Amino acid sequence: MLRRLVHDLVQKALSEFGLSYHFEVEVPPEGFGDFSTNAALTGARHAKRQPMELAERIAEKLKGEDVFDSVEVARPGFINFRLSRKAYVDVLRQIIVNEAYPVRKSEPMKIQFEYGSANPTGPFTVGHGRQLVIGDVLSNVFKELGYEVTREMYINDAGRQISLLAKSLWVRYNQLLGSQDLDIPEDGYRGEYLIDIAKKLLKEVGDVYKDRWDSETERFFKRYAVENILANMKEDLNSLECEFDVYFSETSLIEDGTVQKVLEFLREKGFIYEKDGAVWLKVSQFVEDNDKVLVKSDGSHTYFLTDIAYHFNKYSRGFHKVYDIWGSDHHGHIPRMVAAMRALGIEDGFFNVILHQFVTLKRGEEIVRMSTRAGEFVTLRQLIEEVGKDAARYFFAMIDPNTHMVFDLELAKTRSMDNPVYYVQYAHARICSLFEQAKSKSITFNRNSDLELLDDPAEFAVIRRLDMFEDALHEVEKTLSPNKLTQYLEALAYDFHSFYTKCLILDPNNPRLSNARLNLAYATLLVLKKGLSLLKVSAPERM
Repeated sequence: MLRRLVHDLVQKALSEFGLSYHFEVEVPPEGFGDFSTNAALTGARHAKRQPMELAERIAEKLKGEDVFDSVEVARPGFINFRLSRKAYVDVLRQIIVNEAYPVRKSEPMKIQFEYGSANPTGPFTVGHGRQLVIGDVLSNVFKELGYEVTREMYINDAGRQISLLAKSLWVRYNQLLGSQDLDIPEDGYRGEYLIDIAKKLLKEVGDVYKDRWDSETERFFKRYAVENILANMKEDLNSLECEFDVYFSETSLIEDGTVQKVLEFLREKGFIYEKDGAVWLKVSQFVEDNDKVLVKSDGSHTYFLTDIAYHFNKYSRGFHKVYDIWGSDHHGHIPRMVAAMRALGIEDGFFNVILHQFVTLKRGEEIVRMSTRAGEFVTLRQLIEEVGKDAARYFFAMIDPNTHMVFDLELAKTRSMDNPVYYVQYAHARICSLFEQAKSKSITFNRNSDLELLDDPAEFAVIRRLDMFEDALHEVEKTLSPNKLTQYLEALAYDFHSFYTKCLILDPNNPRLSNARLNLAYATLLVLKKGLSLLKVSAPERM
């Protein structure tokens, strides 16, 4: 709010000089005021004046505004602002009156976040957990900012991996029936979870498929494996508090003719050719990358082809932008998909990818080794059971997606101020405790009154931080990084804990100042609760 107010006042001053152009309002280094603008530096050529001269003229126009205590010019042409008590109180009042921070909305737009998508060949791993939380938090923040958001998971239920899964389950099923001479396929799946599914299947169908492998058996085992693994995945999603609006099946794209329609369109446009019995897309015509196979020599579709069809389907549904969240090992898939979008005539900017780095689990000083195909990994469910939903979500959100993550299991379980999620939640619980103590001390809380009594630098530090909530959400939007929100909440918690230590909040001998400080605590409570809700992390009243 304050940054926007300063920007609007500077813009108004410029308009009185007949000027209009882009400039920034930033938080300067400590000691240079609350905000600073480069308006004079940016506008010197427009005004045909030296930056210092233009800065002095703008500053003179703004010195009479009651939101500023001081407006000072610094070389080579910056204008630094110190805000008045009135400006701080107005921000605090807006939060309290609105019972929430009044966030400025972005331009309405229909967007989709696709994340958590994977071959349904086994339980969610901790790597999937990171992706799920990144997607879920981004969806929450974008929705808060006014976007029309659809959350979608793509189910890769076609192709070679599902065939390997079906054969692996069939082997486990037959091993339970005594056929110990059967081995899991070389590239198959060996996790214990398939034994559990095989036991369930054996109870349901008996020995119907003992030593029997044909096309009908394969279809049955594919369907059974996918259905059961998906059911388990949805249980994990519930425990992580992740919800999807759409679960989209890869197989449906083949069955409804979308894949064939896309293939025919590309052929008509002259963007595909045949070589070595396979069908290729002319990727090199659109980007600096090699041409890629769409249909193999045996007639089977590549994942690339079905993914093109899937994004054609997304475009047909009217999304303005789609954001795919992938593991960093998929970075090579980006240029070929960009080429495919151009071949389909879809404008640049529609297709966007957010890559995240991998997760390493750390227990004490020991790194936990994981291999999905070998069946040696910590599942997402095991992680949530060990550290809890709140810690799992917060830790996954607090590291920039571009950074490799080391998930410290022991830290996540620690009930101390060293644990970031505990630190933020404790600020919320501490405020709840303040209101309980106020009642016991017969201090009455009157909302939105006595705010003008606030005058301590520690109080203004909290208000200044509260005012940055909107900036934090727009930083998440701009950088596509949920950690901008966790960084903000930790900074707000720090400022509040400092205020709590430095200022006597509950003083029966000074009930009006106590009430003013309770109002400040109340506004902090509202913003902490809102921020934690966007992370889907609980805001406990007691800890």
